[in-house]
Amino acid sequence: MRHLLTIAILFTTLSIFGQKKSVWFDTGIKVQYGAAGLYNAAIADSDIYDYRIGRGLSYGGKIGVNFNWGGFTIDVMKSSANQEFDQTGITQKPKIEWESTDLYLLYRNAKNLGYFEIGPKMSLINKVTNSFDGLSGETTEYYNTNTLGGVVGFGANIMGNDGRFSGILGLRFEYGFTDFVKDNTTSSPAPLAGLYTTEYKPSNLAFAGVVFELNWGIGYFGKAQCGARSKFIMF
Repeated sequence: MRHLLTIAILFTTLSIFGQKKSVWFDTGIKVQYGAAGLYNAAIADSDIYDYRIGRGLSYGGKIGVNFNWGGFTIDVMKSSANQEFDQTGITQKPKIEWESTDLYLLYRNAKNLGYFEIGPKMSLINKVTNSFDGLSGETTEYYNTNTLGGVVGFGANIMGNDGRFSGILGLRFEYGFTDFVKDNTTSSPAPLAGLYTTEYKPSNLAFAGVVFELNWGIGYFGKAQCGARSKFIMF
């Protein structure tokens, strides 16, 4: 998946700059909500632990540089997510909660009132909390300060389409390529104590959910009159 993402980014970059485009800029606010969690093969194979569906919520803003139907967006999102587990013999479910600042650099192709986006994501981990058998405590020290991942999304305009204002609703899928846990040994207490019996397995953050976005056009480079030099024109 990592190699496919790299190829897709290179292809779309070449296709954009290989043609003459009119450049315009927009900004927006957005929120996303859906299923979140972390994947660890040791948990999936465990006879003690089992997964429950976690939840994630993010909100923030974006700025876009557009070339007709294609372009790039930078998203900055404040996120919180959690992952619960079932554990044999324990009534209180083990739970991991984390907060992060997420940075996205995405290529977006928007045409016919729809869009497709793809690109990398960096999560700056701000806080991690582990809960076990009714007790809760901060465990940030056991986790990496940042993770890298890939993002794929698609959706459609549901209001406005003239470049000045638009609202879009879509789906977004994210998967972390780097390990969430700092200490990659079998003695690590993260993400769950006593998890590793034979071999260490990495923990990869994941998200799948709905994203809603409101966009406002800022302006574009163009000619105010015939024969004039190009300049920035506000919408």
